[in-house]
Amino acid sequence: MTSEPSNFYDGLADDYHLIFPDWDRAVMWQSEVLDRLIGNELGTGRHSILDCACGIGTQAIGLALRGHRVHATDLSSRSVERARHEAHRLGASLTFGVADLRGLATQVEDTFDVVLACDNALPHLLNDDDLDRAAAGMASRLRQGGLLLATIRDYDRILAKPPTGEGPRVFDGATGRRIVFQIWDWAPDGRGYDLHLFLLRREGEGWNTSEHIARYRALRREDLGGALELAGLSDIRWLMPEESGYYQPIVMARKR
Repeated sequence: MTSEPSNFYDGLADDYHLIFPDWDRAVMWQSEVLDRLIGNELGTGRHSILDCACGIGTQAIGLALRGHRVHATDLSSRSVERARHEAHRLGASLTFGVADLRGLATQVEDTFDVVLACDNALPHLLNDDDLDRAAAGMASRLRQGGLLLATIRDYDRILAKPPTGEGPRVFDGATGRRIVFQIWDWAPDGRGYDLHLFLLRREGEGWNTSEHIARYRALRREDLGGALELAGLSDIRWLMPEESGYYQPIVMARKR
């Protein structure tokens, strides 16, 4: 991982909610799905959760509102500050910190029942060394018997026919009309791509346009599973959206 992800998310922090039709509703829906999955694995009730790629709080805030004890961290300090603001606005009680996925063992104290990394965060780790360090860091923050839960794009499917982008999606809200779309510029070896995220907002008779760029690895399920196994995690399994109800494939693993 280079400084690029922090630059990407620092620059996007103020506008991240705009990529959703209704971010507040997404917070509640995602937490409902994740809470059910956690309950199925660990039993219902209040659990300690480390969301180590929290962004502006899309998963962490909703899980805190459902009664879990949540500590939320991210590489992007501006995203963490935005998450603090949103938690206060929505009445959620949780703690925050700035931490690199590769440095969780030293940058985050305590161990947790659940370690969470959603929204395609892990493919920012562009090489095996960084991926292995992040997997080891996440495993180090799990208590014995704890659950790792992460989500990524379905790159196994994507790599069969690499797309040139996503969208456009048109949203109409209280602040007016906006258009969101992505362009993906693939590396010559087909193993990764530069994502160009465009946000267009209607202003009077014209449009305000912003672009945010990040680099991703096309992370296959086999490669992520191998890193988790190397980190000492077991019972590694995948849930696809049609089974989980979530919008991305989910990998789950346990620390035995």
